[in-house]
Amino acid sequence: MFDMASYLPPAVRRHLSALRMLLVLTVITGVLYPLAVTGVAQAAFHHQANGSVVTQNGMSVGSSLLGQSFDLPKKNPNNPDEAARPDPKFFQPRPSAGSYDPLASGASNLGPNSPDLVKAIDDRRAAVAAFDGVSPEDVPADALTASGSGLDPDISTAYAYEQVDRVAAARGLSPRQVHTLVADHVHGRDLGFLGEPRVNVLDLNRALNALSG
Repeated sequence: MFDMASYLPPAVRRHLSALRMLLVLTVITGVLYPLAVTGVAQAAFHHQANGSVVTQNGMSVGSSLLGQSFDLPKKNPNNPDEAARPDPKFFQPRPSAGSYDPLASGASNLGPNSPDLVKAIDDRRAAVAAFDGVSPEDVPADALTASGSGLDPDISTAYAYEQVDRVAAARGLSPRQVHTLVADHVHGRDLGFLGEPRVNVLDLNRALNALSG
């Protein structure tokens, strides 16, 4: 049988072998493997594979993995200089260096000796204390500092309980009702020893809406 490849120069044969290997690996790693992984993820971990999106009444209201703001509507939505005001009827998340924008995820990169960071913490301490009606010394650390991602969906139990009285007053609920709701949404340490107890703000606010009707 005539073998054309045997008459080709060695350099050409090597290039043809490399091209065949490239095509085979492209099909395996660029087509078959992604399809297999996507299929398994959609079948076994559909919720997680699609971003852990939380829906309510058929509409997406956020992701349980991403922090978001709970602000009052702006009086003039077209005015970019109008500052957002937190809604007292909702539990508030940690501060975000990227304004809760997933495309701007990241920290402020300010060191502990930065005057800008010190001023930001002092300003936040005063604002949170006034907003929640507590002493500045009682404001938890996670109410003052942004997370490394700027998109932390959780807050500490201390920050959640600190907001109970303000949320209860704004909703016309008793502090006991809201305190119990927070306690029901506390997630313990992972595997019993990793991390700290925490509260998912989106889940808590959804339950709060259901409680207050």
